[in-house]
Amino acid sequence: MKEKDIRNTVNSTHRRKRGLRLLLYIFVLLFLFVVAGGIWFWITLNKPVGKISETEYVYIRPETSFDELKKSINDKIILRHPRIFSLLAKRLELPLYMKTGRYAIEPDMTVMQLINTLRSGRQAPLKITINNIRTQEQLVSRLSEKLMFDSVQLATLLADPRYCDSLGFTTETVRTLFIPDTYEFFWDVTPRQLISTMKKYYSRFWSAGRLEKAQSIGLTPLEIITIASIVEEESAKQDEHARIAGLYVNRLKKGMKLQADPTVKYALADFTLTRILHEHLQTPSPYNTYYNVGLPPAPIRLPQKSTIDKVLDYERHEYLFMCAKEDFSGYHNFAATFAQHRVNAVKYQQELNRRKIK
Repeated sequence: MKEKDIRNTVNSTHRRKRGLRLLLYIFVLLFLFVVAGGIWFWITLNKPVGKISETEYVYIRPETSFDELKKSINDKIILRHPRIFSLLAKRLELPLYMKTGRYAIEPDMTVMQLINTLRSGRQAPLKITINNIRTQEQLVSRLSEKLMFDSVQLATLLADPRYCDSLGFTTETVRTLFIPDTYEFFWDVTPRQLISTMKKYYSRFWSAGRLEKAQSIGLTPLEIITIASIVEEESAKQDEHARIAGLYVNRLKKGMKLQADPTVKYALADFTLTRILHEHLQTPSPYNTYYNVGLPPAPIRLPQKSTIDKVLDYERHEYLFMCAKEDFSGYHNFAATFAQHRVNAVKYQQELNRRKIK
């Protein structure tokens, strides 16, 4: 072989080796890039999806789109990797499986955990406290502020005579189902589901023992709740409740008008009144116990469980009259005779005049 040919062969071999080394380098670089990318992706998948230090909540309505949901999530938690969230969510068909509800995003939740939570419809229950409610309008407003349904939907259902009758109530008394307490609901509960659940809680509260006590007094659960509502409006002092309940039971048994000032305020729909005048007592309303004998047709507020129990275990005594104490302590003077009551009432009225309360 000629020298020139030998040199060409050697050069060709070197070129092939250099080419192989280059390919090897490229392969190694690609491999390292893929490994690094995989490690980065794995770390990303296992990192918290957002930048939060406490639980946040997102809400999905029937009309919520995926883009709206993504924006809502990002507004709440600031997604670390919005594109990865979108890519994985669409890959797992989240836009097709979105379900209405309220969903919790925990500080340590990963992107996959969040997507799976949303995709499966695994909602976070909502705690709702029912208290300090006087009217049906207040009740509807309180619940519709916290839950997905519109206030009109619940108000319409509670105003439906046939529906209320199917539950054993009237449109006036159906609100007594909502005994004050803290309850758990899913945010997207429907009005019918809500009321059905409250009926179960109501039936559970009125145990055989409580029903037996009511029967022994000669009153229905509705009447017990109505008395409790008046007792609660009369006094914020819980240690007086059993005594006040006994007073109203005594008056009912004697066929006397209850003459409870809070019922006048309810009849006037004016809960700011600080002094009940004679003209107020003449208000023609089924709720005015100065105007009518017996109990109002429904409670004047939703009383606490403890107050209902105070009525069931009312204090036995001879009192028929009560008047706020003149020291404005919130307590009352009780009397068995009208003469003694007049003495107590004059002292209170004199103090009202002295303080220029009208």
